[in-house]
Formats: sequence, structure tokens, C-alpha cells
Amino acid sequence: MSAPSPLTRPAPRTTHEVRNQPPPRTEVDEYAAAPVLREGVAAFGAAWAEEHLTQVGRLVGSAGFQADAEAANVHEPVLRTHDRWGHRVDEIDYHPAYHRVLGAAVGHGAHTSAWAEPRPGANVARAAVFGLFAQVEPGHACPVSMTHAAVPSLAHAPALADLWRPRLLSRGYDGRLAAPADKPGALVGMAMTEKQGGSDVRANTTVAVRADAAGGDGEVGTYLLTGHKWFCSAPMSDAFLVLAKVADAAAPTCFLVPRVLEDGARNVFRVQRLKDKLGNRSNASSEVELDGTVGHLVGEVDRGVRTIIEMVGRTRLDCVHGSAAGMRQGVAEALWHAEHRAAFGARLVDQPAMTAVLADLALESEAATLTSLRLAAAYDAGDAVEAEQERAFARLATAVGKYWVCKRGPHHAAEAMECLGGNGYTETFPLARRYREQPVMAIWEGSGNVIALDVLRAIAREPASLEAFRAELATTAGAHPVLDAHTARTDRLVRDAVADPGGAQGQARRLVEAMALGLQASLLVRHAPSGTAEAFVAARLGEERAHGYGALPRGTDLTAVLARHRAP
Repeated sequence: MSAPSPLTRPAPRTTHEVRNQPPPRTEVDEYAAAPVLREGVAAFGAAWAEEHLTQVGRLVGSAGFQADAEAANVHEPVLRTHDRWGHRVDEIDYHPAYHRVLGAAVGHGAHTSAWAEPRPGANVARAAVFGLFAQVEPGHACPVSMTHAAVPSLAHAPALADLWRPRLLSRGYDGRLAAPADKPGALVGMAMTEKQGGSDVRANTTVAVRADAAGGDGEVGTYLLTGHKWFCSAPMSDAFLVLAKVADAAAPTCFLVPRVLEDGARNVFRVQRLKDKLGNRSNASSEVELDGTVGHLVGEVDRGVRTIIEMVGRTRLDCVHGSAAGMRQGVAEALWHAEHRAAFGARLVDQPAMTAVLADLALESEAATLTSLRLAAAYDAGDAVEAEQERAFARLATAVGKYWVCKRGPHHAAEAMECLGGNGYTETFPLARRYREQPVMAIWEGSGNVIALDVLRAIAREPASLEAFRAELATTAGAHPVLDAHTARTDRLVRDAVADPGGAQGQARRLVEAMALGLQASLLVRHAPSGTAEAFVAARLGEERAHGYGALPRGTDLTAVLARHRAP
């Protein structure tokens, strides 16, 4: 064939210039870029952590960390039930980026720093570190949170705590399955729920038999567990807290189940399949079977729910931290886009309709961040009198905050994503991933109804928690007439719930929403500039409040609200 004529050769040209597109949002100090977070950390007693938080902020905002976050979600975990020779291995392979992200979070103490180095503000500092990592890659936060939450449960088994606590407090990470003593640190997962019961763990059917009945050493509190778990998150963790029933016991008992035993032998832990989840894709969640699986008693027989009660509170709190982190990401990405994108002759951020949406998203984010940090501070109480009141406040306020902040997360993510237009709906921008991620915080550790009913139980059975919550709101009594009126309405809802327990369930969500909004408004009145507090109270509690984002009352100082969410 003869050579083509010059007239038929391709003639590529530059068809257009790429312009009016925001530059990459990389090499950002995410801590410096979040003035509300920085101010809150200082206000709640952790100003001493500023240098460390700046290091974390620069790390998670770097191009390399962001690339790892994306790779960990694009290249999802893969289950290997058997090796090439047919041996059962039950291993999950992660992309190396996931291990780098998780290793960095552990290395900076996002898991257990508040336990390892207790001091005033330790839980606030740990919340900020956890949130900064979760803001960019949320999936890895699951094993980080569960490890943090497992520490107080282990205190119910002193011998186990002596062995495992140092492993959990370590900042070393190794993703292999190996004998715990051969690793620089350990992570803990959980396997509580079953097919037939879900949140109703008293319906569990997994059974536990004393090991001495099978020829083992019964003096060390070792049992053999048989059954299934419908949701086991982070199945490559080094150990798991598991609920199972001991013979003749009416309620479940808590056990620590190692993946690998102290002598290096693999425990029986059959991973049946990985869950195909809406979001949280970098983190493996699984169904597992236990069959004569070694477990060590934690707490008393028949008292498993009581044994894990503080663990539940801690993981619920981390749901609040994670949702608030997602809101900060949404505001940061939407504001970045609007500041660098023009349409119809002006920057998006300067166009009133967009400014109103951004300001409303910022108000929600600020309220969530302050709620998150105030709850963390409740776990940092000092003297005995203060500690008692703060524990009572945390018991009720953690559930209230978990319900509301996590419920607000998905709608917030959707609106932030919309600010980017079509770009936001593509997986190459982080807000599509965030939109799929936010619902898990509302579901995990108790969906909306479970949490709302738990609030009712706390009000009825633990009056000290209600009084502590009221005392918190009383700190701003008289500061704003609209907030005062809302507090009075909320008190009426509480009294109605106490007077009519049978009818209270149908109004539980309304009550919890009112309590949460009152708490958030009170926090903004105390810790935000007056313009921001006024905007929140009017937009969420006032007569001109609306249901959608961007419908702020007339006269709201949008520029002042947004100023607190721009990097210096």
C-alpha cells in the first residue's frame, strides 16, 4: 500500500483552552484551613496540641495523601478464602495505599492517644486528629474508632487488659495476620450483630462453651464460640469484641476473639463474603462464621451489653466526629470551587444565591464541629464533681448529637456536591465519595430510631443526665429570646415524654431534634461570633427557618459567616 497523501494525514490542533476550572486543592494545611476547628480545639482545652494538629493537617492535605485516599477507594479490598494449594486462609488484600493511610492515622494517635497520654483536653485533641484523617479518607476510620472504643471494655478483664492494652495504645502498625506479640501494635474490630436480630443483640444465637469442657484451661476464662455474625467490620483486625450466649444465660456475654492466637496459630474465623456497601468502600466489612473459635471472657457472664456500653458511647461519638469531618470537607471543596469558578460575569462565590448556599452549609458545619468537640470535652472532665456531671451530660448528649449530626450529613453532602455542578457528581472529585460515605454514620452504632429511643430511656432512667443537659443549655439562658423560647418548647416535649411513655416513641425523633438544635444554638452563642450565632438561631429556630440549604433569613451577614471557613 502506498503512503497516505499529506492531505489525508491527521491534523491535530488545539481545539480549546482549559480555563475557568479550579486548580487542584492539594498541598493544603487542612487544620489551618479550618478556623472553626482550630478555635474549638483551643476553647475546649487542647491548645497544647496545635503543633501536632498542624503536622496532621499538612499531611492529610498533601497531594500524596489525597492520592492514597483515592487509590484506597478505587482499588477495593479483595477476599481470599483459600491459598493456591487449597488451605483456608480467610485473608483480605488491601491496596498498599490503604495501609499507608491507616498506618499514618495510627502513627499520629488517631486511635488511642487519649488513653495513652491522658491529660486535660486529650479527648478533644484526639477528636481533632481523628477528624482530620477522616475528612480526607473516611473508610480507615472504622478500625481506628473501634480500637479506641475497645479500651474501656477491656478494663472489665484485668488480665486481658494487661496483655492487650499496651498493644492497642502502641502507635506501630502492621497489616499482616501474625501472632500479636510479633507485631508492633494491634487493632480491634467488632462482631456483634446477627442476621435475625440486628440491633437487637439479645436475639443473638452464637453460643459459647467453656474451653475446659473441651480439655482446655478453664481458669483463664477461655471459651469456644460457634455461630455467625452478619456484620464484622475490619476483619483483618488483630482481635474482635464479640457477643455470644453462655448456656443457661438469659443475655449475651462479651468475649475478645483473637484472629491469631498467642502461639501463632490461626483462630477459626471464616470470612464468608465481603459486604458490597454503598460507601465506606476502602474498609472491608464482612460476614463471618465462628466454629469452635477461641474467645476470652470480658466482664461477667450474662452482662455483655453492660460490658460494651461505654464502647457504644465512644463509637457513637466517633460517628459525630466523622460526620462533622465530612461536613468540613464539603464546605472546603464547595467554597474552593466557588472561589475559582466564574459564571455570568462573576465568581460563583460572589453571586448571592450561591453565597447563601455556601453560608448555610458553613453554619451547619460550624454547629457540627462545635458539637463534636464539646462532646469530646465531656470525656476530659477533671475533678470528681465535674466528672460526674460531665459523664451524665455525655450519656445523653452523645446520643442526641449522634442522631442529629449524622442525620444532617447526607443532605449536607448532597448540597455541597451540587455546588460543583456536574464535576461534583463524578468520582474524580471527592464529594461523590463523601456523599456515599455520610449515611453510614447515621446507621452504624444505632440507626435513627434506635438512638431516639435510647434518648427516651436515658431521660426516664437516668434523670441526672437530663439535668446535666438542661444545665448545659442554662449557660446561655437569657442570651437570645428565640433560643429561650425553643428551650421552653423542648422542656415541654420532655415533660410530655415522661408523663406518657407509651406515646413518647412516636414523638421521639421530634424531641431529639429539638434537643440537638438547642444544644447547637447554645454552643454557637457561646463560641461563635455574634453574627454567626444570630444567623444559626434565626435559620434553625426562628420564624423564617426553612427546610432546604440556602434559604437563610433576610439580613443574614453571609460574608461574615463564610469568613470563618476560609483558609488564612
